[in-house]
Amino acid sequence: MSTTVERTHAPRTEAPAPATPATRRRPFRGHLDAGLYLIMLASILVMAVPLVWMFLASFKENGEIYSMPLQWLPDAFAFFNYEQVSSSIPIERMFLNSVGLTIAGAGLKVFLGLCCAYAVVFIDVPFRKAVFVVVLFALLIPGQITIIPNYSLIASLGWLNTYQGILVPGLASAFGTFLFRQHFLSLPISVFEAAQVDGASHWRRLWAFAVPMSIPTIAAVGLISLVNEWNDYLWPMLVTDNTDTMTLPVGLTLLQSLDGMQAWGVLMAATVVVTVPMLLIFLILQRRLVAGLTAGAVTG
Repeated sequence: MSTTVERTHAPRTEAPAPATPATRRRPFRGHLDAGLYLIMLASILVMAVPLVWMFLASFKENGEIYSMPLQWLPDAFAFFNYEQVSSSIPIERMFLNSVGLTIAGAGLKVFLGLCCAYAVVFIDVPFRKAVFVVVLFALLIPGQITIIPNYSLIASLGWLNTYQGILVPGLASAFGTFLFRQHFLSLPISVFEAAQVDGASHWRRLWAFAVPMSIPTIAAVGLISLVNEWNDYLWPMLVTDNTDTMTLPVGLTLLQSLDGMQAWGVLMAATVVVTVPMLLIFLILQRRLVAGLTAGAVTG
């Protein structure tokens, strides 16, 4: 009699799969992300804390500003510092001067940058590459080098203490021309060729086709021009000493004579008036700024 022996096989256990690179690196990646967030938070604090202190100090008396230990919040949110600013300098007139010169200067910079970049890219003019090289070199020259020649020219024209004396020397924007040129190179040339076949002039091609396709870049150049014009201090200080034509940054220097340069609450109040408009404009246009600065980043 034969017997059959049944063999039972133990269930096979699959070996664990080797850890993938993503699995092995996940803890390191988590620490890296946490470190980047900490760096970002520290950067935000470095930028935001002075602004918060400036705003809170604009409501404080001098004794609260110099108090030890440090007192962040004022005892009362009173506007006496702002009232003293208004009574010490013609801040309303200076504000209007800054608004008018900023809008005119930024608008003309965008307009001239658009026209120059369009000519360099789409019009077959002689030496257009040489013109672009000159624009690049202009980006490398510090603006302080041209102050003395510009001042001599403005003085000889009799434009000291005038709006045109403040505005005209800074109208040419090499940065705007460069950014517009890089963006125009990324636009589809077939659109402009079709417009040319239909009889559209260069002027119409610029405003009917190039400008609508360049709104983010125009917003970026416009925002940068607005900030530069609004915050410009050195040139307006040199060409004007009359409160009728002074801008806000220059007018702040008149407050330094109050109480022997100890009225820091008044200075902080005036600084808030100078800072808030640009902060609001930047918060509104920040997405346009990033999109405009990266629009032609990969175009040569």
